Amino acid sequence: MGKSAAHIVWDWNGTLFHDIDAIIGATNAAFGELGLEPITLERYRALYCVPVPKFYERLMGRLPTDVEWEVMDEVFHRYYAEHRVTCGLTDGAAELLADWRSAGRSQSLLSMYVHEELVPLVRGFGIEPHFIRVDGRTGPSGGSKAEHMVRHLKALSAVDPEHTVVIGDAADDAVAALHVGARAVLYTGGSHGRASLEEVGVPVVDTLAEAVEVAQQMAA
Repeated sequence: MGKSAAHIVWDWNGTLFHDIDAIIGATNAAFGELGLEPITLERYRALYCVPVPKFYERLMGRLPTDVEWEVMDEVFHRYYAEHRVTCGLTDGAAELLADWRSAGRSQSLLSMYVHEELVPLVRGFGIEPHFIRVDGRTGPSGGSKAEHMVRHLKALSAVDPEHTVVIGDAADDAVAALHVGARAVLYTGGSHGRASLEEVGVPVVDTLAEAVEVAQQMAA
């Protein structure tokens, strides 16, 4: 594979992995620990941002204290781990991954989900062979994907950022892409609503099939 070949960096949560219901449930479980009112999917998609403490600030009117953040983060991840087992791949995702690989193009996966839990989850769906690299988060949760993207692409020596497109469901995916000189397509089926995504200034689509089609055109 030459450096001019098109490459996709996929996001996991809310993109390939349709886990928004588990995320909303985990968020409300975390809120409940502080006596906060539960949040609807629509409100979540309108307000969600990273770093995650800033998202909580939008809802609480202030940043959570360090103690509050630790409590909420622990409850969130415990609830999510229990309920992710009911979630599956986004419709058509497995076929899109297989088709992209069959066409001789490369793809990788970069997630802010903890690496040690991400890898067996991806492997369990039988899609790991489609990726030339799978990276989850190392270090504390709640931050931006940008620096993780730097390390991810640096490890992919045959991949040129100019021919790379990040497909994700959050504004931060586009920020991370631009940080390394790549481009981005954002998908409305995850953490952000269309209005929030369109503010970023990159293509916004409603299906992963559309995302791949746009990515192919952008990375050519």
